Amino acid sequence: MPYTARQMYDLVADVMRYPEFIPWIAAARIRSVVPHADGTQRMEADLVVSFKVFREKFGSRVLLDEPGLRLEIEYLDGPFKHMRSSWSFVDVPTEAGGGCEVRFFVDFEFRNAVLQKVIGVVFHEAMQRIVRAFEMRARELYAS
Repeated sequence: MPYTARQMYDLVADVMRYPEFIPWIAAARIRSVVPHADGTQRMEADLVVSFKVFREKFGSRVLLDEPGLRLEIEYLDGPFKHMRSSWSFVDVPTEAGGGCEVRFFVDFEFRNAVLQKVIGVVFHEAMQRIVRAFEMRARELYAS
């Protein structure tokens, strides 16, 4: 991405803004934020996902590692059997083109087998749309 690792970290860490730009996120709520002495924070948050007739709330625990510019997300409750994801951001030296490298990982499975099959068919496209939404949001916020 042609933005700094810090800019991209800030964008992804701002969970309350997700409904403004991420497809299928209808609402967001922060349950709690607990700061730690090492500069990290532990946040618990709910997201409401709305897709056609499907509308579900799920809770996550997020490790916000600001010093390390990474986020680790684990599932708390909702429609999944399991869900975890992570983001990390590393600045690219100016002589190598500048900007930053973004790494994103997600793994999940729905409890409902029918829903899992439906999502499995469109999963790649859905993830591409979400990644594009973050890219477009970064452009809106940081492009000069």
